[in-house]
Amino acid sequence: MKIAIIGAGNLGISIAKGLILNNAITSLYLSKRKIGNLEEFKDFPKVEITPDNKLAVENSDILILAVQPLQLENVLHEIKDLLTENHVLISTVTGFAISRMESIVGERYIIRAMPNTAIAVGKSMTCLASNKIGEKRIAVAEAIFNRLGTSIIIPESKMQAATVICASGIAFWMRLMRATTQGAIQLGFDAKEAQELSMQTCLGAASLLIESGMHPEAEIDKVTTPRGCTIEGLNEMEHNGLSSSLIKGIQASFKKINTITTD
Repeated sequence: MKIAIIGAGNLGISIAKGLILNNAITSLYLSKRKIGNLEEFKDFPKVEITPDNKLAVENSDILILAVQPLQLENVLHEIKDLLTENHVLISTVTGFAISRMESIVGERYIIRAMPNTAIAVGKSMTCLASNKIGEKRIAVAEAIFNRLGTSIIIPESKMQAATVICASGIAFWMRLMRATTQGAIQLGFDAKEAQELSMQTCLGAASLLIESGMHPEAEIDKVTTPRGCTIEGLNEMEHNGLSSSLIKGIQASFKKINTITTD
């Protein structure tokens, strides 16, 4: 696939790494005004680095728009006259509605994608939504993002919520792993051992649910014996508001995203 990533910041770079790692490109253009931090890509075959968005568009069929929300409108105006009937626009920009994109570039294949930074290691949970005509090309987006993790198609009305759960969610899970790492250190493990224990246990828990399809409580029941140490710990966490704090944090993020986005 001939892909251009317009706006190779943190997320754009993560997508690029995932595409290269999974050999998912025929050619890849990385476009950014200041290209200094893209030097690591200069020696990869089939990868071109450029500050020229127009050059990237002219040499690509799939355009992944990964700029900041305040930049997207200007970028769309810049490239709109270069778009052909073959171009597929995939926007990862938070809160920029498809209808607003259409008002600038017209009726095009437009898809919104909300991946997270785990895309750099092929483990992103990516949510996809499209306009009506974009439904004809959403399989292209699925093919890209399924090689970089897992994707699901959702209504655009749920894209804000998906951003909180999947994109912000990476930070939430990192904080939980940091906390369990700190707990392990307090129990006597050194920092490296503690982080390894935390990371691998988190991976194992997620893998159990993915492979078995079970509800989390069913797996919890398997390790909570009567009067045992697991239920003692779980109850202490709940008495101190673990689940409530997580849910309140998710709700706070969702409330905030609806005050800063441009939908």
